[in-house]
Amino acid sequence: MIMSVKEDPIKMHKDANALMENGKFAEARNLFVKVADLYYKGQNYFGSAEMNYKAGECSLNLKEHEKAVEYFTKSADISLAKGYERYGLSALENVRESQKALGNEKEVEELNKKIDEINKKQQEAESDSSFSVFS
Repeated sequence: MIMSVKEDPIKMHKDANALMENGKFAEARNLFVKVADLYYKGQNYFGSAEMNYKAGECSLNLKEHEKAVEYFTKSADISLAKGYERYGLSALENVRESQKALGNEKEVEELNKKIDEINKKQQEAESDSSFSVFS
């Protein structure tokens, strides 16, 4: 009889971080991607965005820019959909850098526009919320 082992995303998360710290970027990335899926299924959207982001960082370390674009884009999509704008922006900036490395100028231009839009929205939101109780 085979016992099914429930995957522990928190332990896997720690293992992936350790692999990354030890320069084992391919192994770390594969584990981060697994954890991202587990977190997403468990509705831990920030965790999922973070794991995709780290998978992107591993891909950058491996100079695998297409994969970096894929994971950072996933991280940005989750982040922006769930209202984690700053995290989403950081992920998009990494997508832009990877697209630059790939020589995809059209994508870089589109990303610049998207990043500017999000920055504007954030500034508007911050200026709307800065009212004073003394006015």
